[in-house]
Amino acid sequence: MKILDQYILTRFLYNFFSAFFILIVIFIFQGIWLFIDDLAGKGLGIVIIGKFIFYFIPTLVDKVLPLTVLLASILTFGTFAENYEFAAMKASGISLQRGMRSLIVYVILLGGVTFFFANTVIPKSEQKMFNLRRNIAKVKPAAAITEGIFSDFEGTGEGMNIKVDKKYGEQDRFLDNVIIHKKTKQSVNNTVIKAKEGELISSEESNIIQLVLKDGHYYEELKPKGSKDRKKHPFAKSKFETYSINIDISELNNQDLEEDRNITTDKMKNVSRLIKDIDSIGKNNVEKVEAFSKNIVNRMGAFPEAKPKDSTLIKAQRITAAVNDTIKKEKIANDTIKTVDDLLTSLPEWQHLQVVNNAKTTVTSILTTVVTKKEELQKRFKFYNSHILSLHKKYALAFSCIILFFVGAPLGAIIRKGGLGLPMVVAIMLFLTYYFIGVFASNYAKEGNISNILGAWLPTLIMLPLGISLTRRATADKGLIGFGHIVDGIKNLFKKKEKASKE
Repeated sequence: MKILDQYILTRFLYNFFSAFFILIVIFIFQGIWLFIDDLAGKGLGIVIIGKFIFYFIPTLVDKVLPLTVLLASILTFGTFAENYEFAAMKASGISLQRGMRSLIVYVILLGGVTFFFANTVIPKSEQKMFNLRRNIAKVKPAAAITEGIFSDFEGTGEGMNIKVDKKYGEQDRFLDNVIIHKKTKQSVNNTVIKAKEGELISSEESNIIQLVLKDGHYYEELKPKGSKDRKKHPFAKSKFETYSINIDISELNNQDLEEDRNITTDKMKNVSRLIKDIDSIGKNNVEKVEAFSKNIVNRMGAFPEAKPKDSTLIKAQRITAAVNDTIKKEKIANDTIKTVDDLLTSLPEWQHLQVVNNAKTTVTSILTTVVTKKEELQKRFKFYNSHILSLHKKYALAFSCIILFFVGAPLGAIIRKGGLGLPMVVAIMLFLTYYFIGVFASNYAKEGNISNILGAWLPTLIMLPLGISLTRRATADKGLIGFGHIVDGIKNLFKKKEKASKE
C-alpha cells in the first residue's frame, strides 16, 4: 500500500470508528428509552439489563452504519479539501477517483461484512432480545403488564388479559383502573372483571402470586348445556369490595432467561430461512384463497364447475342431446318466468316475504363472511410481504453503505468543510431523507401498494444517481449547485425573443 493510500485510509478509519461510537451511544439511549419502563425498578439486576442492552446494540446497525459511512466520508474528504490537501494531490496529478481507491476497496469489504452481520448477528440478536423480554415478564409478572393496552398475563392456569391505566409503587405492584378478561380452556374470554385498584402481592418463599382487586364488578357469561337455555344468554354479575386471584408460578421459578423459543418474526430469520418461509407462506396463502373462493361459489350456487367429459360417451351424448333439444325448446317456450318479479308473481302471496327474507339473509351472510375473510387474508399477505421485504433489505443494507460513500466523499470535497459543524448537518439531512423514504416505502410495500422489492431498494436507488452526479461534479471541480447554465439559458431565451420581436 502506498503512503497516500495508507494516509487516506487511516484518516477515514479514525473518523469512521469515532462517528460509529458516538452514533451508537446516541441510538442506544434513544432506543432503550422505549423499554426503560419494563426494565427499571423491577429488581432485575445490572447483569440482566446489561444483557438486554448487549442484545439491543446489533439491531441498531441498519440505522447507524449507513449514517456512519456517510458522515465519515464527508468529514474525511471535507477536511482534505479545507486544508488544501486535495489541491496538492491534483497538482501532483492525482485525481479524486485515485484518492478514493483504497477507500473503495474498504467500503466494498465493509458491504460484505454488513451483509454477513445482517444475515447472522442481527436475527440472532432480535431473537435473544425478544425471548429475554418474554422470560423477564414470566419471572417478574409486573413487567408483563403495559399501561394503557391489554397484556397477556402468563403464568395462570386459565390465562388472562390485563389492562391498567397506571402502575406505581415499589416494583410497580400497585395498579389503577384494572380490566381483566379471563380465558377458558378454549381461550375464549367469557369473564370480565373491572376494579378501581389492584395490588400484586408476592413472596420469595411462596410459589403463589396474589392479585388483590378492590372496589369492582364481576361479569361472566354462562354456558348452559341445553340449546334452549343458551338462546337466553344467561350471565352472572356481582359487585365486590375485595377480590383475590391466586397465580401459581411454581413452573416459572426455574425459568431460564436465556431460553430460546420459536422464531416468530421476519427480523429473526436469516436469508435461507426467509427464502424457505416465503415459498411456504406464499403457497399457503394461495391455497387459502382458492379454498375460500370455492366455498363462496358453492354457497352461492353460481358458476358450477364443468365436470370432465368421457370421450367415449360424447357421440351418445350428442344423439341424446339432439333428441332432448326439441323437448327443451317446448319447455322454454312454455316458461314465462324471465325476471325476479315474474318469479314472485308465480308464487303464492304468503311466500313472497319468505323468499325475499331468505335471499337477503343469504346475501348478508356471504358478505359478512367475505369481509371477515378479507381482513384475515390481508394480515396473511402483509405477513408474506414483510418476509420478502426483510429478505431484500439485507442485500440493500450492504449496497447502501457503498452508495452512501459515493454520496459523502464527493460531497465533502465539494463543500470543503471539516469538523462536526456543516458536515454533520449535511450528513443528518441526507440520512433523514434516506431513512424516511425507506420507512414510507416499507409501509407501502407491506400493505401491497408497491412492489416488495422496490420497497426495500427504493432509498438506495434514489441515492445512486445522486452519488453519480456528485462524483462527476467533484471530479470536474464544480460547486454543489451550479446556477450559471440556468442563468445563461434564461438570458439566451430573452435574447431570442427580443430578436424575434425586432424582425
